[in-house]
Amino acid sequence: MTGAAEPTVTYKRVLLKISGEALMGDQGFGLHPPTVNRIACEVKSVHDLGVEICMVIGGGNIFRGLQGSAQGMERTTADYMGMLATVMNALAMQAAMEDLNVHTRVISAIPMDQVCEPYIRRRAVRHLEKKRVCIFAAGTGNPYFTTDTAATLRANEMGCEAIFKGTKVDGVYDKDPKKHADAKRYEQVSYDEVLQKHLGVMDASAIALARDNNLPIIVFSLDEPGGFRGILSGKGTYTTVKG
Repeated sequence: MTGAAEPTVTYKRVLLKISGEALMGDQGFGLHPPTVNRIACEVKSVHDLGVEICMVIGGGNIFRGLQGSAQGMERTTADYMGMLATVMNALAMQAAMEDLNVHTRVISAIPMDQVCEPYIRRRAVRHLEKKRVCIFAAGTGNPYFTTDTAATLRANEMGCEAIFKGTKVDGVYDKDPKKHADAKRYEQVSYDEVLQKHLGVMDASAIALARDNNLPIIVFSLDEPGGFRGILSGKGTYTTVKG
């Protein structure tokens, strides 16, 4: 069955970017194991198609650097704390993936050899070639850069064909669809339009980096069962951000 499905797959190597908040479920904080497991099952269903998968997970469910600095904490320290939160989320996702018998590597921009691998590009590419899922943690390893920017950077370094941004809504809208009934969803939108209209897909640095390298961003709902797999098979509802 898997062999028959593979020719219909749109992309062979992708990066999935999700927020830390996506792992909270209905809780207000932290990790919700059933939600982590559900997302892991979605990733496995795409992995089963033969797609090589990288992941970047935010840390906002545990600690957000910008909020820490807004409360008087020194920004660099707050950002490093946020990076450590992403490592915790990555380890949780790795455990869920390996429960499903999917070989997974957590690769951190900040070396912490006891719990995960340091980021070495060639080694990470080799993991992907061996069909291991690579979860990139600790952002870029630098303060003042978001996990959106880290996701775009790693996607370019790994030679990914697209970034899949899993959100709470099924694409990019001209305004918040949860607040405005007349919100319009874009089928496709340009990088420049996203920046000019402040559409909030990713931060400006990430969008500019994707634009400069012609890397499409596909925005879809992570809450829709089978949505990730469906889009890779050419179905589903989503917005494509490209030139």
